[in-house]
Amino acid sequence: MAVGTNSGADTGKAVPALAGVPLLGSLLDLRSDSLGTYLRAQHQHGDLVRITAGPPGMRAELYCVFSPAGAQQVLASDAARFRKDNHFYQEVRESFGNGLLTSQDEDYLRQRRLVQPLFTRRRVDGYAEAVAAETDAVIASWDRAPGGVVDVSDAMMHLALRAVARILFGTDVEAAAGVVAECFPVVTDYVLRRGYSPANVPRQWPTPGNRRAAAAMDELYGVCDRIIAERRRAGAGARPRTDTDTGSGTGTGTPGEDLLTLLAAARSSDDGEFDAAELRDQVLIFLLAGHETTATSLCFALHLLARHPELQDRAREEVSRVLGGRRPGAADLDRLPYLTRVLKEAMRLYPAAPVIGRKAVADTRIGEHTVPAGADVILAPWVTHRHPAYWPDPDRFDPDRFTPEAEAGRPRYAWFPFGGGPRACIGQHFSMLESVIALAMILRTHAFEAVDTEIPVAAGITLQTKGPVRCRIRRLDIP
Repeated sequence: MAVGTNSGADTGKAVPALAGVPLLGSLLDLRSDSLGTYLRAQHQHGDLVRITAGPPGMRAELYCVFSPAGAQQVLASDAARFRKDNHFYQEVRESFGNGLLTSQDEDYLRQRRLVQPLFTRRRVDGYAEAVAAETDAVIASWDRAPGGVVDVSDAMMHLALRAVARILFGTDVEAAAGVVAECFPVVTDYVLRRGYSPANVPRQWPTPGNRRAAAAMDELYGVCDRIIAERRRAGAGARPRTDTDTGSGTGTGTPGEDLLTLLAAARSSDDGEFDAAELRDQVLIFLLAGHETTATSLCFALHLLARHPELQDRAREEVSRVLGGRRPGAADLDRLPYLTRVLKEAMRLYPAAPVIGRKAVADTRIGEHTVPAGADVILAPWVTHRHPAYWPDPDRFDPDRFTPEAEAGRPRYAWFPFGGGPRACIGQHFSMLESVIALAMILRTHAFEAVDTEIPVAAGITLQTKGPVRCRIRRLDIP
């Protein structure tokens, strides 16, 4: 698909439409299996497909862009024409605040400028010890696994949540992690129901769902506000930051070095600093985006290796050869290329953000078609990562798709699990650091055999498993 950036008078060919039923369009298909519906649309109609969903009067039209070139246009070259103004992002914004994931325009640019110095490679590398400590705790818990079987979905969610909470809250990790683990699923389920519904009752109405979600949000807001207030009463525990200070944190609970303290101290002459409400918004967004995404990648990397023992052995051999008997650190990321390829291939097959939404604000030509202003636009890494033009035998697990030579032969946006363009994920390096360290430590101590071989999934705020992802584990004799 050729990239075009001007709307012009020529609207091009009519956008092909996925057939649906007369009154509801593809609503039922999207509700039962949205990812399968998007795949079917691409297979039947190509790289830009219109899908209608909902009854007359409440019908949505989705313009689905499936090619790497189209994804690049929406996220990067024409990013200003595609905004986070859709219904789903509004629901996320109302529950989790106006942080980096949901903010726009000058709010977003100001936040990004204040936060960016805290996500330099040097500083993020300082969080390796926190990740290793939480991985050790999860591994130790497996000695008590009934029958030697663990649900790696639950285990990796616990690991990723504890790691990001430790890095955010430092010594207050215990106060925060339990509340987040209990309340986040309630709020995310609420956002999903409202985000995918064409009509919702006001949040203020005292329905059971509204009251349950409000109580969970009050708990989340409360624990964040209490910790933020304590930091500020203590004078933040760190010297004021300058415009160029990037430092290097430990992320292990050292006073003044957790991410919240550094966020509270972030300031510049042009952008000022975050007030208490803005700090809470950033914290909630980092918790949301920082644990479910990494947990998904680790879960499916383990699941796929458990189904392919020869590739599991190859990854373990690399870990043993590089690390010997020591724990991995940030410097080992570049020394574990095969393990990195395993994670990239897991993120191809099971991208944590399987669907990305935008709202078109101007008529925009994409290839031979025009996406009209006001249209809801869908990008689907789930589909693009399986595009047969760029991924031969796309459902096969093959980490060697990500050798440097293979990557150089594909378009940039044939693989985009972290988004792209001016709003690419700020935490990409942290996610890879955490994933490589955790996976290396786990493979060094345990072998995995898949119990559940087929894992049903669905698109939520992140990719959701519909059941357990069980593996039978065996502790290895290690030096």
